[in-house]
Amino acid sequence: MRRRGLLGALLSHAVLLAGAVLMAAPFLWMLLTSIRPPEEVFGTVFNLIPTRFAGYENYRVALVESNLPRALLNGAIVCLGILAVQLLFAIPSAYALAKLKFRGREWLFGLVLFGLCVPIQVPALPLYLGLAQAGLLDSFFALMAPFFLTVFGMFLFRQFFRSYPDEVLDAARLDGMGEFEIVWRLAAPAALPAIAAFSIFSIVAHWNDLYWPLIVVTSAERSVPSLAILAFRDSETGGNYGALMAAAAITTAPLIIGFFAARRAFLRGITMTGPR
Repeated sequence: MRRRGLLGALLSHAVLLAGAVLMAAPFLWMLLTSIRPPEEVFGTVFNLIPTRFAGYENYRVALVESNLPRALLNGAIVCLGILAVQLLFAIPSAYALAKLKFRGREWLFGLVLFGLCVPIQVPALPLYLGLAQAGLLDSFFALMAPFFLTVFGMFLFRQFFRSYPDEVLDAARLDGMGEFEIVWRLAAPAALPAIAAFSIFSIVAHWNDLYWPLIVVTSAERSVPSLAILAFRDSETGGNYGALMAAAAITTAPLIIGFFAARRAFLRGITMTGPR
């Protein structure tokens, strides 16, 4: 039995290690390409480690000769703005679906589940036409507005709030606290792990989003990281894939750093919002 347990542990760790290598390989290739000179990217002789370090030139081109720094700032504004409004609406909505008894609550939750099945491509045309008629295209509002309401956030927080003790809520009501006060003074602070998990999902999704910015953004002043890389490849560097990979590494770095900084809260939030 001990040998079987040891063999099972070794096998499971081998599978996890293989998966980790598979997931990390594209990032490693990106970093190695970002320090290669142009002649080695598609050279006839393959060297895992570049024979000549060209990281300074590639990263200088990415940061100085492109719109990438402005796009990074725009991406941070858009992602944080979307996240703030999403939390403002999703937390009280999820609390109501989880803890308040009213007619039609289950039907509303069913609509939330249905909303999870609707991708952004479905309402993209009416949203675009509405923003165009209002003269709001090529603005931060156009980049953020379609994502202010998040059914995924409602679902995630609702799963967390279902496990929140009803006794605490009843005691707060006896002390004279209103429902909104309960939400923001009791429920929301207790939901910090779930908020951390949702924040990572939201920021990663909108930082990497290309479809919607490609539709509503028409100027370099409102470019986000995904658009900056696209324009960088098309108009700035041509075949300079080393500089292109340097730009990709710069835009990926904030997400990786943020995830490692919040990984403990992220894992707690995922485990605490499972099916109930």
